Amino acid sequence: MKILLVEDEPKVSSFIKKGLESQACQVDIAYDGLIGKKMALGNYYDVIILDVNLPHINGFELCRIIRRERVNVPILMLTALGTLDDKLTGFDSGAYDYLVKPFEFRELFARLKALHLNYNNKQPGHAVSLLRLADLELDLQEKVARRAGKEIELTAREFALLEYFMLNRGKVVSKTDIAEKVWEIDFDTGTNIIEVYVNYLRNKIDRGFASKLIHTVVGMGYMLKEK
Repeated sequence: MKILLVEDEPKVSSFIKKGLESQACQVDIAYDGLIGKKMALGNYYDVIILDVNLPHINGFELCRIIRRERVNVPILMLTALGTLDDKLTGFDSGAYDYLVKPFEFRELFARLKALHLNYNNKQPGHAVSLLRLADLELDLQEKVARRAGKEIELTAREFALLEYFMLNRGKVVSKTDIAEKVWEIDFDTGTNIIEVYVNYLRNKIDRGFASKLIHTVVGMGYMLKEK
């Protein structure tokens, strides 16, 4: 799992990060609500953990912002605020689960696994509908891509390739990965079809913009990221 932890207490965040990494999770930390907002809206995460009492933007409001932006990633509120009213506020804000501090790490990890499993079952209403990176948007329901608010016309294959890049933003994806996941074939090293389609996509997504999003990682593949 790739997890975003928004927690302003260094000791707590360090404890959680160490525990999750021991379970083969990748953990990014934001120490205030503003940084948490930027990371949550600009990157793909399997689960987000939010404290409530955060600098700049509190956890309840940050949860509302994420939901308002139609980012439907599972969110677990992890906070010392444990009254029924606090919990109801958390769920009303869009949280999927709520755990009160102090907590046992085993319970936290069990809840995260359950959230991730349930989310991946893609029940109606829990499916991701909009992917974002910087000013690039991909609407999975309407099958529309936009950059800086301008609609971009894509073929079905280009859309599938961009969706794969968006779902793996910030990660290097190889030509073999693309062939298997987008084309659903074994990669033929004698063809340049993937390079051709990546160039098609670059011309539509990056051309005319100062900030390039599709990057070549020499000898490894490609990465979609904000510079």
